[in-house]
Amino acid sequence: MPLKKKPSRRIVVALSNVRKAALSLPETEERPCYGTPGFRVRKKLMARLREDGETLVLTMDFDSRAILMRGEPDVFFITDHYRDYPYVLINLNKVTQSTLARLLEDAWEQVAPKQLVALRRKSS
Repeated sequence: MPLKKKPSRRIVVALSNVRKAALSLPETEERPCYGTPGFRVRKKLMARLREDGETLVLTMDFDSRAILMRGEPDVFFITDHYRDYPYVLINLNKVTQSTLARLLEDAWEQVAPKQLVALRRKSS
């Protein structure tokens, strides 16, 4: 039986950063999505790790996605598959933790129910 390849430490740290930031947001839960860790708010997908373990798929509107991709194409990109969907791909080896946390918050606001967003804003 072949041994499973262990993920590199860098990938494990990246996933732990995503997990920590995502799960700090109200009513966010982690559930598998296409065989990788996914993060949802009341069953709506906010983000998921791609199969390569180094790329995050994140909910984002098309205009914001275009701005980020123009500004930092080595960090933010899409494949043909995602061209017509409101997602951006993020290279976890190149994004800063503060940017990642901010983008996860933005994605959370897009998928969370309006009442939950209003409640969070009120308590901040």
